[in-house]
Amino acid sequence: MTVDRRLPPQFHAGIRDRLVALGRGEEAAEAMITLDSAMFVWYRVVSQGQFTAPLLSAVGAPLELSQFRALTAVMRIAQGIGRPAPAAPTVGGLAEELGLDPSRASRVAADLIAAGYLRREAAQDDGRKTVLALTDKAVATFAAYRDIKWDRYVEVFDGWSDEEIETFAT
Repeated sequence: MTVDRRLPPQFHAGIRDRLVALGRGEEAAEAMITLDSAMFVWYRVVSQGQFTAPLLSAVGAPLELSQFRALTAVMRIAQGIGRPAPAAPTVGGLAEELGLDPSRASRVAADLIAAGYLRREAAQDDGRKTVLALTDKAVATFAAYRDIKWDRYVEVFDGWSDEEIETFAT
C-alpha cells in the first residue's frame, strides 16, 4: 500500500521557526515535522481501515471493519488493555468501549455470534449476567491477523538497522 505522506505546506506553516525558537536545531525541527506528518497520515490510514481491511482480507476473514473493531474491543475488555483491570465483556461494556448505543452494540454482538466469532456465556460471578467470549474462530483470526501484521511491519522497517529501530521506538 502506498500512502501519500505529504501534507499541505500551510499545515506546518511557522512550526519549524517556532521549534527552533524553542531550542531545537534545524534538523531536529525538520525531523519533528516529518514525524508529525507521518503520524497524521498513519492515524488516518488506521482510523479509515486502510491498514486493517487489507490484512483481514489477506487472512481470509470475512469481517467488516466495524465487526473486527468490536472483536478487538471484547479482547481489550477481557484482558484489561487500557483499563484498570480485566473485566467480563458485556454488551454494555462493548457499547462503552466503542462509543455505541447499547442497541447497536447488541446487534453487532449478535452478528458476531451468528458468524461464530463470539458466544454468550453466564458470568462466573453472577449466573444471571451474560458475558461475551471469543470463540476459537476469533482467536485463530486474531493469530493470523497478528502474524500478517508483523510481516507487514518487517517490510516497513526493511533496511533499518536494529539501532535505528530501537531509537525510533524510544
